[in-house]
Amino acid sequence: MSSELSREQLHARIAQLEQENSKLTRMKDALIERVEASSTVRTAPYAAFEHSVVLAEQVRERTEALNAALAELKRSNYALKQANQEAATAHQRLIDAIESISDAFVLFDEHHRILLFNSRFLDYWEGTGTEIARGTAIQDVRRLAIERGVIVEEHVGQGDEATVYRLANGRWVQVSERHTGEGGLVILYTDITDLKASEAAQREQALAQKSRLLQSTVDNLSQGVALVNAEGCLEVWNDRFNELAGVRTIEGLSFSQLMRQSEVALLTPDLHDSQGRALHELEQRLQDGRVLEIRTHPMPAGGFVNTYTDITERYQSAETLRENEHWLRLITDHVPALIAYVGEDGCFQFTNQVYDDWYGWPRGTIIGQSIRQIHGDPLYARLEPHILRAMGGENATFEIDEFNAAGENRHMLKSYVPNLDQEGRAVGFFVLIRDITERKRTALALQQAYQNLEQRVRERTSELTEVNQQLRQEIDERMAIEARLLDAKQDAEQANLSKTKFLAAVSHDLLQPLNAARLFTGALLEQAMPERISSLIGSVSNSLQDVETLLGTLVDISKLDAGVIKPDVGAFRLNELLRTLAAEYTQMAAAEGLTFRFSGSDAVVMSDATLLARILRNFLTNALRYTDAGGEILLGCRRRAGKLVIEVWDTGSGIPADKLTEIFQEFRRIPNARHQHDKGLGLGLAIVDKISSMLDHPIKVRSQEGVGSVFSVMLPLGHLNPQSFMPQFKDPAIDSQLQGARIWMVDNDASICAGMATLLGGWGCEVVTALSLEDLQEQLSLGCAPLDLLIADYHLDDGVTGVDLVREILQQRADTPPVMMITANYSNELKQELKEQGYLLMNKPIRPLKLKATLAHLLQRRT
Repeated sequence: MSSELSREQLHARIAQLEQENSKLTRMKDALIERVEASSTVRTAPYAAFEHSVVLAEQVRERTEALNAALAELKRSNYALKQANQEAATAHQRLIDAIESISDAFVLFDEHHRILLFNSRFLDYWEGTGTEIARGTAIQDVRRLAIERGVIVEEHVGQGDEATVYRLANGRWVQVSERHTGEGGLVILYTDITDLKASEAAQREQALAQKSRLLQSTVDNLSQGVALVNAEGCLEVWNDRFNELAGVRTIEGLSFSQLMRQSEVALLTPDLHDSQGRALHELEQRLQDGRVLEIRTHPMPAGGFVNTYTDITERYQSAETLRENEHWLRLITDHVPALIAYVGEDGCFQFTNQVYDDWYGWPRGTIIGQSIRQIHGDPLYARLEPHILRAMGGENATFEIDEFNAAGENRHMLKSYVPNLDQEGRAVGFFVLIRDITERKRTALALQQAYQNLEQRVRERTSELTEVNQQLRQEIDERMAIEARLLDAKQDAEQANLSKTKFLAAVSHDLLQPLNAARLFTGALLEQAMPERISSLIGSVSNSLQDVETLLGTLVDISKLDAGVIKPDVGAFRLNELLRTLAAEYTQMAAAEGLTFRFSGSDAVVMSDATLLARILRNFLTNALRYTDAGGEILLGCRRRAGKLVIEVWDTGSGIPADKLTEIFQEFRRIPNARHQHDKGLGLGLAIVDKISSMLDHPIKVRSQEGVGSVFSVMLPLGHLNPQSFMPQFKDPAIDSQLQGARIWMVDNDASICAGMATLLGGWGCEVVTALSLEDLQEQLSLGCAPLDLLIADYHLDDGVTGVDLVREILQQRADTPPVMMITANYSNELKQELKEQGYLLMNKPIRPLKLKATLAHLLQRRT
């Protein structure tokens, strides 16, 4: 542009010089004419000469000026020629440059008229009959592009986005505009066809992938799914829909026409019930007895989605759930303690039968009433400090005098255990009450007797110093006192024996129905069922497990305090115990979303295997309880100072440093946001502490909050006799070991037989259950019927034991199948007897996962 401006200036300068030259020529001609004319008039020669000299001088001056102008004009012409050559070179270079770019190029002047463009821009107009030339206005270019069909589609960019055109030849171009310094405009048209094709291919691939994922998801749903578009046609469905609706999809049929083939009702978001309300779900019983739940969900863009769920099992499971609820109520009603639950509002939400009977309230009448209203203001004033402690998250145990329904003043031991939510806030508390009146009276009587005895001794001593004759009488009185003390001691021993018998009764009679309920829930959880039913059964199973934990813990702690449990220390290979625990807790950890790792040891240790297992189970259970999903648990061993240390590592929430010793005290628990529903009493580690002291196995714990904890127990090493070596547990694939296993189960409780048959049958076993030996003989031949494993309850009817029954069966058989004895009796005598017989002992209540791992271990040698 600068070259063109210089050339115009040179032309203007040349025109000006030519004009001045023409003017000087006219002046010269005029002067010559004037001289010639004046020569004829004047007569004085000198004057004429003088005048011609003046004229000649003027001509010379004008000639010199003209020559200088011509020289300047010559120089200007040369400069102009040079500038023209440079401008032509620059112009050609500009043309070459815009032709070399791959984009279409157009340059507009300040009036938005075309100054320059390249051949790629002309290619867009090929075949349209349109001539684009220099000087064409930009608005004409846009108008012609639309009129001649060059542009088919326009996408105007928003904000910083560029405008994009789709051309008639199928190509896509992107428009980029930039203003020049002189007010002009440069427009580039970039071909983005390949980019558009790549984006379209990626979108199509992503859409196809989403469609495949959607179809795969729909196909794997347990529900029937049918997606109907806005036109009323079936667009997406799965095989489950065809199965439940009993239809075969046909192209071209609307959804309403398709459903006419089925007895299943047509449900759409447009349907209304008899009261005019939108009908979005319904339940329908089919002719074959199945019950379907149909739901419809409208979509914002039109159309709707229908889901079809087979809820037949929900109805079939209702009776089972009611029965389980009955068992749960039965268990709590027969616990020899007053149990209740008070909510955050201070109102009763649960009481057991013992609680209602003790206070004389009709069954269920206090549910929903406040504790202040039930007990009255005077008693509530005494209870309120302990209630505030419990609602503050602290366990409160205290003694208090109360009147029962008969008007008797009884001394009660109460424990308020807070129920914490996920944020650690108390949302209620459990009430556990025991009547300790007799114990209190006995203690007072013994204290009074002791005080009276001291007084009488003083009196007798004083009398001996005064009257020596009464010596014989005093001796006789002392002998009588000693006799009474001996009677008191015998009474105490009898009371201790009664307590032992009571604990045995609790272990068997109370845990028997709980064992059956656990077997039934375990069998139900093995079955495929709707998520809602599975959730309900899981809740029942968790409640039963909580009751089992509460009862088992209370019984164990009572037995340990009473000295009923005696250790049976012997040498055994540690891996025989650890691998069984690992197989059981691997599945439990997987159910909680945790990773379980195990590192065993072939070492032989000296311990009681049952009590040691109880210690390790408490360690592992706490690790599961306080570790969030995604964490890890490690069960491992290491040798240290000539002994063996078993450690349980977890990546859980950790324990505060000031709580490391407190956790081994009774009724002490660390708040856990993940398991606030846990109903434990905080006795697990207290039991561990008592057992470790009994076995002389030191236990240690170290922990860091937010990182995890390590619990360990140290055992002495031992030596096995050569004949006592047993094959080690091979950690088999449990399910494959149980498939087709032929098992006989004998128990005098029909509910336990039914629960065991359901549970083992769900694992693929062939189970025969019987209530007695005679019942088993009526079902099969004891001597020749195939048998892989024999399970028997120790306590049968009419004084018969499981050992007697097994002996009768094995006497009639040529083979010797493995035997597992089930009992609620924890005595060392029974454990030693079964060990000598070579039978495996499992105590009630039975945990399904532990049972499964144990059966797999016993069936390893089955071919």
